[in-house]
Amino acid sequence: MKALILLSAVLLAFVLPTSCVWLLGRRAKVAHWMLAVFVLAGWLTVFAGWFLWQRAQPGLMPDTSPCHGISAAPVSRYFPPDSFCRHADGELRTVNGPDARFVFWTAAGTTVAMPIAAAVARRRRQA
Repeated sequence: MKALILLSAVLLAFVLPTSCVWLLGRRAKVAHWMLAVFVLAGWLTVFAGWFLWQRAQPGLMPDTSPCHGISAAPVSRYFPPDSFCRHADGELRTVNGPDARFVFWTAAGTTVAMPIAAAVARRRRQA
């Protein structure tokens, strides 16, 4: 029964949105490669953002939280996603490095650029 619930959750959370985006893109006659890049960059944006947002939270494994053991309270910001430790002096210090934020912003930029590129390509094809 647990396997069926897990399979249903995966279907609802990942397969359904991906297939809807793919079918709408095919109906709009967007190139296969543009759809593939859009879907992959979109999921990378979602997962990288979630990782950056949750990094300092000690919910699952408190001993591995970057804020553990330094008497700092975890603080998260959803957009742009980042996690901080609020130290005793009141200063917020990020726990995410520049590489992780670069991955997020690159994926987010690609996700935004693909529909624009598809619209430009479609307009050129019609002209």
